Amino acid sequence: MNKLMFNSCNHSMNNGLKVVTIKKETKLASIHVGLKVGAMFEDKHEKGVSHLIEHMLFKGTKSRNNERLNEELEFLGGDYNAYTDYTCTVYGVTALEEELEKSVELLSDMLINSTFTKEELEKEKNVIVAEIRANNDDIEDYSFKKAHEAAFNVSALKNDVAGTEESVLSISREMLLNFYNKYYCPNNCVITVVSSLDHEEVIDILSKYLSKWEEKHIDEKKFIKEKNNSLLKTSYKNDMEQSTITYLFTFNELPKSMELPLKILNLKLGESSNSILFRELRENRGLAYDIYTFLDMSKNVKTLYIYTAVSEENIEETMNAINKCIDGIKNKKILFNTTTVNLMKKVHKTAVVSTLEDSTDLGNYVLHQCLEDENIYEFIQDMHRLENLQGSHIYDVANVVLNDPTIHILKPI
Repeated sequence: MNKLMFNSCNHSMNNGLKVVTIKKETKLASIHVGLKVGAMFEDKHEKGVSHLIEHMLFKGTKSRNNERLNEELEFLGGDYNAYTDYTCTVYGVTALEEELEKSVELLSDMLINSTFTKEELEKEKNVIVAEIRANNDDIEDYSFKKAHEAAFNVSALKNDVAGTEESVLSISREMLLNFYNKYYCPNNCVITVVSSLDHEEVIDILSKYLSKWEEKHIDEKKFIKEKNNSLLKTSYKNDMEQSTITYLFTFNELPKSMELPLKILNLKLGESSNSILFRELRENRGLAYDIYTFLDMSKNVKTLYIYTAVSEENIEETMNAINKCIDGIKNKKILFNTTTVNLMKKVHKTAVVSTLEDSTDLGNYVLHQCLEDENIYEFIQDMHRLENLQGSHIYDVANVVLNDPTIHILKPI
């Protein structure tokens, strides 16, 4: 397992900014900036503000207007992007290594010196409204959104990360600035850099542009961890050819020791190319073109999903098939024998190694481990745990997690 170790160094600046540098044989430099703020941090009147701020950081700074900033980002010649989820906001650049300092300069300018002009704010609010409408036109996105609305009563997971059209349009510049000033500070930020440069050289570059970023006091946010409602709900939508079925499970109290078996269960249930659900619904019954599971183990989220799209007349049979697969695992009728478990171990190890080999994926993985205060070498511990993993551990976690789902059905009108 020592071969999987990478050359990393942790550093904390005087202003509280946490940095992890990773030295790797590569011609690229990948930098990720993560803020510990997302949709779960928003109050009722602020829905969508985290996502709006993410957009606005690309709209101009004190020294660069919108056009110049984006031209310079484009001129890096690599990939730059950002995303917001429930627990964090992330900005990233992957480019040739000689562009590392310029990437740091641009990202630091965006983080510290964005101007949030009224003109750009009003334009971007309309852009996000268009994004929300586009997401509602995406049947898959819309199905997950409706499943969340049905699953939760008070949890922030009930709300879409982008907010609603009404909430976004109601966000004032003052509201946006208050939220930005509250959470955008170095002691609420983690940066990872993957490159072939020495650790000290990378720290010198980061210090040059970020050491004067001012630390602030941040009040701890308390989150509501809500178990999903166990129910079946049907919604309707125009312009659909097929119906969708979404299962949502929560596992807020799952012991840490059961997380690895859950990852392996997820692989075999619906994430691998030869999954239980895929074989049953597509290969055996011809009900669906595709079916998959998705596992979110983020702190304060903890959700597992099953999703598929089928013809309306096949909804009942499809749900019976899904339930049969779940019950078959829980009742040990579906075997997790030595061969099956060993294959899933190999699939998991392959995914880990693939992440370590890719500079961007590695930087993103380390970033999220740090944002959640987890060990960046947790995957090494998982590899050791895998050696002792047995089918009984998978049956145990299935019986803990795969209970009382929220089931949402979306049908065409």
